[in-house]
Amino acid sequence: MRARRLIAAASVAALAVLSLAACGRSAPSVAAYVGDTSYSIDRVNAIRDEAAQAYAGVVRAAEEQGQTVPAELRQLDLDGQDVVNLLVGLDLGKRIVADKQLQVPDQISAADIGQALRVPDTEYAKLAAEWYDVFNALGQGLPKAELSDADTAAVYDALVKANVARPGWSTEQQRQAFSDPSIAPQVSAVVGLSEALKEQVDREDVRVNPRYPTLAVPALLQIQSQNVNLYDLPYVDGADQVTDISTPEPESTEPGSAEPSASVAP
Repeated sequence: MRARRLIAAASVAALAVLSLAACGRSAPSVAAYVGDTSYSIDRVNAIRDEAAQAYAGVVRAAEEQGQTVPAELRQLDLDGQDVVNLLVGLDLGKRIVADKQLQVPDQISAADIGQALRVPDTEYAKLAAEWYDVFNALGQGLPKAELSDADTAAVYDALVKANVARPGWSTEQQRQAFSDPSIAPQVSAVVGLSEALKEQVDREDVRVNPRYPTLAVPALLQIQSQNVNLYDLPYVDGADQVTDISTPEPESTEPGSAEPSASVAP
């Protein structure tokens, strides 16, 4: 279970990912470029490490008080990919908010997110709180998408992967589930946001280091009143998109193949 599933937050829409191929935008120390902004691998690692240390402290404190922490929750399940997802997603979301002139109410505090994630007083908690406020604004301000069978299949597959839905549903069962009035508007909003983020990727010429093959952005899905769940909703498989540009690019990449090198040629 990913630690970010511990909070009332949760879906992910993956963005198209481009390798660091543009001239002057291929430094191997950079995790991602978004327009004229760059995010270093050192910063990504620092955010991850700070969160992991805070989480370990919370676990120790709980155990000292006699609480039993399940084995799967003893360590923070947060990696560099998760941090890149948050940094890039927040950057793109802010740009869309500015373009659309949307208001972003301050509804979610870093303290609340930090407590729920068990990463208090960390930059990760601050970024997560900021993103969820931006996400809420985008969900209200962007057009809702008409759901296709492909959209519902992607959402369903992601929910199965996150152990939120049972496997084996037919296309008709998926249609029925996502036509529920308590779910359909939120799924439509997530798909609409995904499309807006994808357009923003192209507009801002986003470039991502090959060590982070699938760029994804957190979103919210409320299943019932006061009940929300986290899942990953990729609409582009970055693992098939990003390769080490210092080597020839193959015609296709088979699932399960070795990860591309983190080195990037200038």
